[in-house]
Amino acid sequence: MIEKKKILFLCTGNSCRSQMAEAWTRALKGDLFDAYSAGVQPKDIDPKAVKAMAEAGIDISKQKSKDIDSLEDIDFDYVVTLCDTARESCPFYPAKTRLVHKGFDDPPRLTESILDEEEAMAFYRRVRDEIKTFVEGFPEALAGEQEDER
Repeated sequence: MIEKKKILFLCTGNSCRSQMAEAWTRALKGDLFDAYSAGVQPKDIDPKAVKAMAEAGIDISKQKSKDIDSLEDIDFDYVVTLCDTARESCPFYPAKTRLVHKGFDDPPRLTESILDEEEAMAFYRRVRDEIKTFVEGFPEALAGEQEDER
């Protein structure tokens, strides 16, 4: 039996993109990875992220936002930053941890001035699908992404 790799998806708020990435990894690559997510400034999970994932058949309504410090005792094989703020704030990890940056647009920021729910959901769906495509390429996609030089 292959030992699963531990992967952390890190974002600013742990409210949307990192939650989606954690859920997609569990659903699509759970045989290879133990997936976690956290934020450098966590806030509640975005209801539109929950809706977008539910439309794809994945329930993230029970997932909780976590602070990066709450996972400091876990020895991660990969830490994937999904936004520039998380990349800049990413704590130091041991040499064996591969730090990877794969930026995705931030649906809450893109939609903050959009009042029409359906119009806003289009951004969430696009980012959801982009994250799914990224995860479908694991583990090879992790080797091909930009690695942080820390």
